[in-house]
Amino acid sequence: MAPLEPWERVLVSQKDFQEDPHNQMRCDFCHGGMQAPDKEDAHVDLIADPSAGETQVCGNCHSVENQAFETSLHSTQEGYWTALEARSAPENHEALDTMFGNHCSSCHTTCGDCHISQPNSVGGGLISGHVVEKTPSMTRNCTACHGSRVGSEYLGKHEGIPGDVHFRAGRMNCISCHAGMDMHDSTDACTECHTDPESVALINSDSRYAGAQIPSCESCHEQVGASGDSNPQHMLHKDKLSCQVCHSVSYTSCDGCHVAVSEKTGNPFFETQNTYLNFFIGRNPDPNYHRPYEYVTVRHIPVDTESYAFYGEDLLPNFDALPTWAYATPHNIQRNTPQNESCNSCHGNADIFLTADKVTLEEVDANLDVIVPEVPASK
Repeated sequence: MAPLEPWERVLVSQKDFQEDPHNQMRCDFCHGGMQAPDKEDAHVDLIADPSAGETQVCGNCHSVENQAFETSLHSTQEGYWTALEARSAPENHEALDTMFGNHCSSCHTTCGDCHISQPNSVGGGLISGHVVEKTPSMTRNCTACHGSRVGSEYLGKHEGIPGDVHFRAGRMNCISCHAGMDMHDSTDACTECHTDPESVALINSDSRYAGAQIPSCESCHEQVGASGDSNPQHMLHKDKLSCQVCHSVSYTSCDGCHVAVSEKTGNPFFETQNTYLNFFIGRNPDPNYHRPYEYVTVRHIPVDTESYAFYGEDLLPNFDALPTWAYATPHNIQRNTPQNESCNSCHGNADIFLTADKVTLEEVDANLDVIVPEVPASK
């Protein structure tokens, strides 16, 4: 995605914006400042991003969405801290909080980052001359942030690997599966059925793979694994394998990421050691009601014991508390894949299973729940 020209980032199209319902409000309703003919006077106390920080003016009209969004992963980035707290110790949280502010919080998303402008992490800039788009752009919003893995896999940007069949054959975009309220409140659909405190606590677990699969493959493919399914392999494997084990192909893994602050510019930066394509089947580290599978696809996440060493020594004393080869849901689904060509394309094929010899020695203990000790025998 090419960066926007400076004038494109700020241009408000009067013609287009006149047709937007938000045009019924004065500019200062959202942006503060004051109505004045002089530019300097008009911009006093201007709020550049009204949907960021404590202002949250979107909630004045969109109260339901805003209330849920405040606790959503897009807003809180809580997933980062879930991992940091598990691997670190309380005495290290102050240093890690500084690190988080410099390197991780830039992925925090506001309402405007999805509906008005490109995210700041990719340069910002209005999408359609300040028109508020109800439906985010797949390429200028969604994959602007989720591009290095999800976007490249889904759109088929890796040489020799086709895009996801849902994109190629169905021209489906992100919101075809990840719709409205799911983005604002990932537990909304769950709490329709899970109402008692115990079950609500379960679906609000620290793990993103704890609650209901929203969406699940069966949301559209209702016949899979159901009575009368014409494919016997679905009936045989439906609770043993995640769908991606049979229907995804090579996807991205990354080795350790290291963060620091540049001595020349004073700006925070990060470096990832290696990025590469692979396909590995590992054990499900946390089987649960919604994901009972024995085997799932796994990818290496960009972390190692020295990832945050710039901010202090031994900041991750409990590094082995979480695996570095994590449960993954690749977005490159194919109907026919190398591993589902025949039984023995998978059974007895040690190349596609995450065995101990494929894990670096210093990470073996962290991945004991994921490593496959014995490859399923050939048929």
